[in-house]
Amino acid sequence: MTATLNLKSPVVLYDLHPPLDDFRAEVLQGLRQPQKTFPPKFLYDKRGAELFDAICTLDEYYLTRTEISILQDNAEAIAMLIGDGALIEFGSGSSQKVRILLDAMPQLATYLGLDISKQHLQESCNRLVADYPGLEAIAVCTDYTQPIALPDIPTLRHKHKVGFFPGSSIGNLEPAEVVQFLRNVSLLLEPHGDLLIGVDLKKSKEILEPAYDDSLGISAAFALNALVRMNRELCSDFDLNNFTYTAVYNPIGRIEMYIVSLKDQTIRLGDQEIGFCAGERLRTEHSYKYTVAEFQGLAATAGYHTKSVWTDPENLFSLHYLGTTTLP
Repeated sequence: MTATLNLKSPVVLYDLHPPLDDFRAEVLQGLRQPQKTFPPKFLYDKRGAELFDAICTLDEYYLTRTEISILQDNAEAIAMLIGDGALIEFGSGSSQKVRILLDAMPQLATYLGLDISKQHLQESCNRLVADYPGLEAIAVCTDYTQPIALPDIPTLRHKHKVGFFPGSSIGNLEPAEVVQFLRNVSLLLEPHGDLLIGVDLKKSKEILEPAYDDSLGISAAFALNALVRMNRELCSDFDLNNFTYTAVYNPIGRIEMYIVSLKDQTIRLGDQEIGFCAGERLRTEHSYKYTVAEFQGLAATAGYHTKSVWTDPENLFSLHYLGTTTLP
């Protein structure tokens, strides 16, 4: 793993971004399935990350403001659990939520951001360093859903590492994948690390469907940007006028997001052809919702124990502080 340093930036960047061949292979694999899918991690190019930030401000999108309120109400208790450890954020995005923790932890000296959108990651880390003098910010551009090894960073040695995974991205994974992801995180945080993770709670489709298909169409633009990215990077020829977007609740306990073909059509992606029937759906994401007990069960299966859990008064969202060492 090679570090790069921009002389105009105080942030060291480790670039492990998946190469274009990986992007193409994963996209083609998803498009060839009976239920076409698009890997949700690739929704977050620079434009996608900007659109998602916009989604987080919408009235219908309860998740961000609810999680922020939980963090604000419990920042002091969380800061006591973290102590003077190193904070490692998965999917750092705009780093809005981590600022609540940093404000409560002036003693924290090391922040490491993991994200697949390199430009967005660099910009957010640069802002953190500017706003928090004395904070060392390290950027690792990577697919954090896969096993990764951190670089040998002197300031991480012998530190209590605490992972921070806000939002509801854990819901993008199947339950068995959640367990594997948590095990991978445990290895990254060794020895005796902790994980602070946001988990969306179960609720009615009347709340969920508008949250993922808003009246302003920003959720639709976010999903359809996947077609724009494929056209730009993979030489495909998607015509956005021939597709629409929808989000539907599946009673198995998840919300599902789809790009829908408006007619029979054939798409070229490089030298490959992909057929779509009228009404056929390309799933860009799904997001599982859990009860507190259900998620704690998955965490226990992965070898964690729960140190604390916080929810909001309406029980819309939960924040779990997990220990990576199983209690005797």
